[in-house]
Amino acid sequence: MKQNRMLWLLDRLERQPRADPFIDALRSGVHKLPLGAGRDLLHGRWLGHPVHPLMVQVPIGSWLSAAVLDMKPGRSREATLLVGVGLAAAAPAAAAGAVDWAELRPEQARVGLVHALANVAGVGLYAASLTCRLRGRDAAGRTLGFLGMTAVSLGGLLGGHLAYRQASGANHAEEVPHVVREGWHRVGAVADLPVGRPVRRVVDDVPVLLVREAGGTIHALAERCSHLAGPLSEGTVADGCVTCPWHGSVFRLSDGWNVRGPATAPQPAFDAREVDGHVEISLRRDDPRSANGWMPHFKGRSTGAHRAHGSSS
Repeated sequence: MKQNRMLWLLDRLERQPRADPFIDALRSGVHKLPLGAGRDLLHGRWLGHPVHPLMVQVPIGSWLSAAVLDMKPGRSREATLLVGVGLAAAAPAAAAGAVDWAELRPEQARVGLVHALANVAGVGLYAASLTCRLRGRDAAGRTLGFLGMTAVSLGGLLGGHLAYRQASGANHAEEVPHVVREGWHRVGAVADLPVGRPVRRVVDDVPVLLVREAGGTIHALAERCSHLAGPLSEGTVADGCVTCPWHGSVFRLSDGWNVRGPATAPQPAFDAREVDGHVEISLRRDDPRSANGWMPHFKGRSTGAHRAHGSSS
């Protein structure tokens, strides 16, 4: 069977490093923007998933509607209005996309750069289209509008590749509740957990982060960051939180809540208990929200008489 030509081109784009210095410079510039709390707002942490795909619906929908009206006589005024609405909505959508793009892996960033360039070309064509329309050159405005829609469609294709082929913006911890078996799982001796330092263990092939506090409380979270699967066990622990070493997402140890982005999804959290000097953990499943680590942390201890059945190492 012949390889899909489109996928072959996209795979080559992912592996092409020529633009990496330019990408690094752009990434640094985005990181230096003084956005403050607005950065998490643009990431979509408040929404629970990236906000960029939601925001692009306005310009794309407006421009598509304008293209439909351009095919009907006598609707140039309405089409012109829609082109303007799309241009006004493009800036915030681009800002949200830029902050997400700055936190991507190199292969994703390469595709994302071309995605952005296609959309910039589309915006430029629509700006020229609007100018022509306002000057009464409707035929030129329609032509530029159709060219703009072509460029934006290419950008959308690349955006779909980013989201679905490269898993950009996906919750990389979503599968944890579907893989970890119910019940308590033994993950090692308490004495093997240094106080205040992250430790990695594995339950049902799922990496788990363990952190033991000075008072004896043990916290357990899914170890792979929900943002891009960064190793939280290699991160830093401070003020009851762990920071991902890859992109700086901060998660609360007690319940996995994502205190700061770019992660938009919390970490799955586990209950932990001590049994005969060993640590046993159980994924929180009592509430539908527990898969996202929203349940309160259980800090109690068990005795040897309360040994769990069916635990695994």
